[in-house]
Amino acid sequence: MSARKRISAEQRKENRREVALAVLKNAPSSPRKMRYVADMVRGMEVFKALGVLKFSSKEASRRVEKLLLSAISNWEQKNERKAETGELYIKIISVDEGATLKRLRPAPQGRGYRIRKRSNHVTIVVDTYKKEQEQN
Repeated sequence: MSARKRISAEQRKENRREVALAVLKNAPSSPRKMRYVADMVRGMEVFKALGVLKFSSKEASRRVEKLLLSAISNWEQKNERKAETGELYIKIISVDEGATLKRLRPAPQGRGYRIRKRSNHVTIVVDTYKKEQEQN
């Protein structure tokens, strides 16, 4: 392996070390409700986002709060040190549609009303705050 390839491989490995990921699958709420909560904390510093989520009245914020705590814990385990205030931020938070359970509710005269119980998948990526990003 040439020196140039080795250096770029080492840089890629170091960049991967700074990023941590947490995924929540099949959360039992509609993606629209979860996206509202995700938009509240997108791009924030993680400890500030935890404060916003803790005092939010939305039910979805409890699930996102637990997922964010998991992402922070994953980052700490990966980097073998504690996260400091102002060091981590939410790089990516995405909400995708999950499976929809289709049910029927009985209605008069032999009819049935459709009920769709939606679910979603949430992905959070936390990253370290770099000075290069501050300049942009």
